[in-house]
Amino acid sequence: MSKSNMSDKVWFITGASRGFGRIWAEDALKRGDKVVATARSLANITPLKDEFGDAVLPLALDVTNRDQVADVVAKAHAHFGRLDIVLNNAGYALVGAIEEASEAEVRAEFDTNVFGPLAVIQAALPLLRAQHSGHIVGVSSVAGVYAAPITGFYHASKWAFEALHESLAKEVAQFGIKVTLLEPGPYATDFSSQSSLKLVMGMDAYAETRAQVFAGGANTKFGDPVATSASLFKVVDSEQPPLRFFLGSEGLPVARAAYAERLAVWEAWEDISNAAQGQPTKQPLDL
Repeated sequence: MSKSNMSDKVWFITGASRGFGRIWAEDALKRGDKVVATARSLANITPLKDEFGDAVLPLALDVTNRDQVADVVAKAHAHFGRLDIVLNNAGYALVGAIEEASEAEVRAEFDTNVFGPLAVIQAALPLLRAQHSGHIVGVSSVAGVYAAPITGFYHASKWAFEALHESLAKEVAQFGIKVTLLEPGPYATDFSSQSSLKLVMGMDAYAETRAQVFAGGANTKFGDPVATSASLFKVVDSEQPPLRFFLGSEGLPVARAAYAERLAVWEAWEDISNAAQGQPTKQPLDL
């Protein structure tokens, strides 16, 4: 692999003030890349300028503000002349049973976790197509491959996020643009803190279920977020990066179990499913 593939990339990172976003921004800069670091609060990312100088461009960005997204992506591209990696990292988890959350709370979750990244992608795509290159990287989650109680809205946002990127990958490969979903398991970032979690008002009916989920979470083994950078760099430096990539050791066992269960149920009901097909006919699609 040539040196040009290994370093001197231009990153655009959302949610760069803390957690994964901050770690990846700093480590990308340390290896000689350039970074457009964005966050809602500019004050939280301007210290990067003191340490890394002209290699970093800190910009304030609320991904739920579509006009601001378009403006910031354009500024980032104009500043460095290209964008090599567009990394959508901003997001949070809404915690509550399906019956408990208000429509406004659910819409706010999707605004940040789905529509925000979509705005970034749609703003960046014309620039990446013109370059005939680029790598769109979305931070999904192990929560994007299975669903548990009490975090259904977060799961739903990540399932939507996963489908969006899978379709995107098939649409933009023709333009030389790569797409990767990062699926981290639990890590010792502040993602599970009150600053990143939003808890809905709980109902007594789900108190026992909620207690069981929280008790299970208390036994979770969290990975070291600093250890993720080397693996991330191998993915973005690859000529053929994977569409889906688990960060950490927790994801694959969860996926194996979830998909085995789905297949077992589908296969158990296969005869009844097939009976619903009826007599085969040919009919033109009316799209």
